[in-house]
Amino acid sequence: QVELVESGGDSVQAGGSLRLSCAISGDPYSRICLAWFRQVAGKEREGVAFLGNDGTTTYAASVKDRFTISRDNTKPILYLEMNRLEPEDTAIYYCAQDFCSHLSRHGQYRYWGQGTQVTVSS
Repeated sequence: QVELVESGGDSVQAGGSLRLSCAISGDPYSRICLAWFRQVAGKEREGVAFLGNDGTTTYAASVKDRFTISRDNTKPILYLEMNRLEPEDTAIYYCAQDFCSHLSRHGQYRYWGQGTQVTVSS
């Protein structure tokens, strides 16, 4: 069973920065795809940033050039660096992990963290 644990959520002013962390499984980076999603109450979960097993990254248009997804090369940790935060970024943020082979066949991540709250005030 894969357990993911997020941390780093907080309340900040607009324009501020936060770094979220997610403890992931120890599976080789060469096999796993990683991502950050966010969800606002009453809305669908939204994909924010994606990290492929080859290191390629993809971002939602709303966060591109403000957020950076990365992984620690020495420990199984996924990060989301968030800069120039806006009130619209307020949400619960979730990390997700799966084997890229599974993702390519089924299109959905099986493993999720419990979420961490980010609140941005104007």
